[in-house]
Amino acid sequence: MAKRPRKRNAQPVSDLVSGLVNPVLRKRAGISLELIQGWEEIAGRRLARLSRPERIVWPRRASEDDPFKPATLIIAAEGYAALAIQHETGELIARVNTFLGYGAIERIKLVQKPVIRLEEEKHRPVLRSLRPDEEQSLNDSLSGIEDQSLRSALERLGRAVKGEAGG
Repeated sequence: MAKRPRKRNAQPVSDLVSGLVNPVLRKRAGISLELIQGWEEIAGRRLARLSRPERIVWPRRASEDDPFKPATLIIAAEGYAALAIQHETGELIARVNTFLGYGAIERIKLVQKPVIRLEEEKHRPVLRSLRPDEEQSLNDSLSGIEDQSLRSALERLGRAVKGEAGG
């Protein structure tokens, strides 16, 4: 009797990607994807917008018998965020260690440079102009709405949906 293929439950793409990316990040930068993704939770929204963890530098050990020594977290930060992080270093180290689950970080080193966030790189899509029949259809569907601000908001939404759909 032939074996039936075993069914697998669907897995989130993020789990698959982190399985591939984490070993590379750990090897190259000594940092995990979880730390990068959880940076806003660790540093707070205000500082996370202007900073990012770059890498973790572990002290060299002469042999396996040497005792554990905590690492240095390198953080890239812009202007005043570097100053704010410098003033909150003790609290930030405690938050990172709590996030990681052990006393991994002993000190923070700041590198001042521009920090570009992925959310800021995204631009609104350029919407195409509506065809006359689409324009008429949108106006007809909004004709019964008396509240001008609601009508205006729904019109913007309708234009975005119809303009993005591509026809």
